[in-house]
Amino acid sequence: MSKIYLSFILAVLSVNILANTADRKSEMILRQSKTNISNPLELRDPFKMPPMKRKKRIDETRFETSQFTNLKSIDNIPLENIRIVGILLGKERRAVARIVGTNAGDQANETYILKEGMNLGLNKAEIKAILPGGIVLVEKITNVYDEEEYLETIIPVSSE
Repeated sequence: MSKIYLSFILAVLSVNILANTADRKSEMILRQSKTNISNPLELRDPFKMPPMKRKKRIDETRFETSQFTNLKSIDNIPLENIRIVGILLGKERRAVARIVGTNAGDQANETYILKEGMNLGLNKAEIKAILPGGIVLVEKITNVYDEEEYLETIIPVSSE
């Protein structure tokens, strides 16, 4: 029985000696290597996202009803001069429109993306639906009897 205790104590001591020599070797390796880090407290926190760099954009902006926008609008063009040239279906429906007519000026070559809820034309007709065949507009007018009426206008997709 004493032989078992003696062999156990020898095994524990040999394991301790081997562990100490391995620690000393790793300490020697770490002390010999040098790093370029002068102050490790100034390093970025690895658990935070790095700051994003923003690109500067130079676009024309327009002040409209206390909102800034860089999108050209189509709201002061008569409905007769607006042509729907395409429909985009999906989760959010969109219509692609162009302006035609002699008084279109520099807006004639522009394409506009329309979505449901936007206002168009001089009477601020609201786009109620965008369908595969065209768009449905509803405008509020006052009739001869001074009552409010709703006019529904459908602008089909043109082949231009």
